[in-house]
Amino acid sequence: MLDAPTPQLSLWSDEDPSECWVVRESRRARRLAVRVFQTGRVEVVVPPRTSRHAVEHFIARHRSWIEHKRAEARRNTTGSQPFPPRTIELPACDESWRVHVAGGEGRPRVAHSPGLLSLHGDCRNARAVRQLLLEWLIGHARAVLAAALKDCSRDLGFAYARVIVRRQRTRWGSCSARGTISLNCCLLFQRREVMRYLLVHELAHTRHMNHSRRFWQCVAEHCPGHRALDRELLDGWRRVPPWVFGD
Repeated sequence: MLDAPTPQLSLWSDEDPSECWVVRESRRARRLAVRVFQTGRVEVVVPPRTSRHAVEHFIARHRSWIEHKRAEARRNTTGSQPFPPRTIELPACDESWRVHVAGGEGRPRVAHSPGLLSLHGDCRNARAVRQLLLEWLIGHARAVLAAALKDCSRDLGFAYARVIVRRQRTRWGSCSARGTISLNCCLLFQRREVMRYLLVHELAHTRHMNHSRRFWQCVAEHCPGHRALDRELLDGWRRVPPWVFGD
C-alpha cells in the first residue's frame, strides 16, 4: 500500500504569485525540511502544529539556498516529460524498462515481463495509471533493495532486524533502535555506488545510533569516498522522475 497523503497545511507564494511554495504538514516529520523539485516547485515539510512564524523564519533562513536550487532546476529543465513515461531508468540495478501503452477496456492494469511494462485497459485516467506505476515501482524496489541490503550486511558483517521499503519525500533511509531499516524506493534512480553508500550508512546505525565520529569512521571503513557519495545523494532528488511525486 502507498503512504496516505498527508494534509496540506497552507500555500506560500513568493514574489511571483504564479509560483506557489507548498507547506505540507507530515505526521512523520521531526523537523522542518525543504525540497526543490525538478520543476522548480518548492515544498516545505513541517511537523504537526508548526506555527506560521516558525515556517516564515525557516524559509527566511534558507531562502538563498532555495532560490539557488530553483534557478538550477530551471536551467536543467528540458521541457515537460511525457506521461506515461516511455522508459523508466533504474541505475541502481542497471535496469531499463520500456513502458508500452497497450490500451483496451476496463480499469487500467499493468503486466510486466523482463524490461517491459505493458499498460492495459482504459489508460486515459492519468492518476490511475500513475498509481499503477508507483505500486510497481515500490514492489520492485522492495525486492531489489531487500536483496542488496541482505548481501551488503552479509559481506560487511552487520546485522539488522528487518527492512521496510516505501516512497518517502524527505528521507533516503533510516534505522530504528530495534534494527528496522527503512529505505526509499527512489534509491533505484541513483547510481549503484550511491545506493550502496546509503545501505552502509544505515547498517552503520545498527552499531552507532548517532552521527558521532565513531559512526563516520565505521562508514568510512566500509565505504571509501563516502563524503562525495553523500553529497551526490543529497542532490539525488533531481534524478527522481516528476511522475513519482506527481510534480
